[in-house]
Amino acid sequence: MTERGIAALPAEAATADPVAQRLTLPEPGPLSPERVLRSAGVRFGMIYAGLFSISALALAAFLWWSTAGLLERQTDAAINADAQGLSERFEEGGLPALIDTIDQRLAGNVDDDAIYLLVDQSMHRLAGNLESWPRSVTMDVDWAQLTVDRAGLRGLARVHALDVVGGFHLLIGRDVESRIQLRQVLADAMLWAAGIAVALGSVGAWAVRGLFRATLSDVAATASAVSAGDLTRRVRVTGNGDEFDLLAETINDMLDRIARLMDGVREVSNAIAHDLRTPITRARTRLEDAATHASTEPELRAAIERAQTDLDGIVSVFQALLRIAEIEAGARRSAFAPVALTPLLLDLAELYDAAAEARGQVLDQIIPADLQVFGDRDMIQQAVANLLDNALKFAPCDSRIRLEAEPLSHGVQIVVADAGPGIPEAERPNATERFFRGEQSRSTPGSGLGLSLVQAVAVLHGGLLRLEDARPGLRAVLWLPTMTLP
Repeated sequence: MTERGIAALPAEAATADPVAQRLTLPEPGPLSPERVLRSAGVRFGMIYAGLFSISALALAAFLWWSTAGLLERQTDAAINADAQGLSERFEEGGLPALIDTIDQRLAGNVDDDAIYLLVDQSMHRLAGNLESWPRSVTMDVDWAQLTVDRAGLRGLARVHALDVVGGFHLLIGRDVESRIQLRQVLADAMLWAAGIAVALGSVGAWAVRGLFRATLSDVAATASAVSAGDLTRRVRVTGNGDEFDLLAETINDMLDRIARLMDGVREVSNAIAHDLRTPITRARTRLEDAATHASTEPELRAAIERAQTDLDGIVSVFQALLRIAEIEAGARRSAFAPVALTPLLLDLAELYDAAAEARGQVLDQIIPADLQVFGDRDMIQQAVANLLDNALKFAPCDSRIRLEAEPLSHGVQIVVADAGPGIPEAERPNATERFFRGEQSRSTPGSGLGLSLVQAVAVLHGGLLRLEDARPGLRAVLWLPTMTLP
């Protein structure tokens, strides 16, 4: 479709673009379960909430282990130490010493949480602060937690049962009622903390969803506007320097390049229509004139040959355009390899020296040995050949042309200089555009694609083309790298 056809599309057709509709975020409204699950913002928010909850639960588990678990381990350690001491006392002084030690420990128990019970073979109480052996504690149970009555009070105790030599049985324990209450307080605190964590995670998830949606909505709106034909729209940059700003700057750079390419396509289309109209019209006129007025076969053949020459020029222009498009697309970059530049330049110098001599010109050359670059040999050869063609074309017949190469840091600089009219400084920025013809080159044969191709080759190789004043003439400097592109 032509540009005019695009411009003539009605506004409703542009807004009905399925691509634009796909890129536009849905309007806020009641969220169905399907929309919720399909929303990337909701998924990111759920991931955030999940990670937050897992972290909170892990912290709660650690706090539980380090508080309630620590109390339980301390109780067991105290009971074990008590049992070890009483066993040693029994071994030293027998049953009387054991009973005396139990009585002493009960008397010195300031916290009143110690539990002791010593019974004989018939389970009759010999010492301790329990009236009878608990029924739930059998001889095959070492540790137990049970409710006991002690001094008229009922409490929860953790006990350890031991068999003493002689058929006696010893029960050692601690009242853990206060510890159980503390653990219950900790459990309640953990439940409240879990609830708060879930609430904060949900709020954070909603905030993440909102931030995610707000950021992407601007990107989606910009993409929708661009797909509808508004190439001036850009993504808003907040200035925070975060990843979203980096994404916005990258997208804006891409859109700037697309806009430049579209402008280039528009300019190329206009240039093609303008520059090819004359030769096509001339060829058609000659064929019509030959068909109408040619009376002999030689006259008809001459007219056809002149028209064929005009058409060959048109074909060469399209071939140059296709070549530039191929180079700019980077289709052959994968075939890049080290290129021996010295023999390539020497071959070109020998070829163009004969052409310069035929025009009464002199081609001076300064080409060091062992020059190497990295790239495509054919493209580099064509780029340098285009520079030499321009130099021979615009230089006076009795002038000198210079071809010079010089190794520089990480690259090689190729210079082609002539003594022609040169390019005015104001026109140099546009000299590498397709079909550009300066005021001083209007009468010179050519299509205005030579420097465009050289520029495309330089960009593809990661190099640089500079056009400078040779006083008089033009000095074209082509810099090419010696190493592979990143």
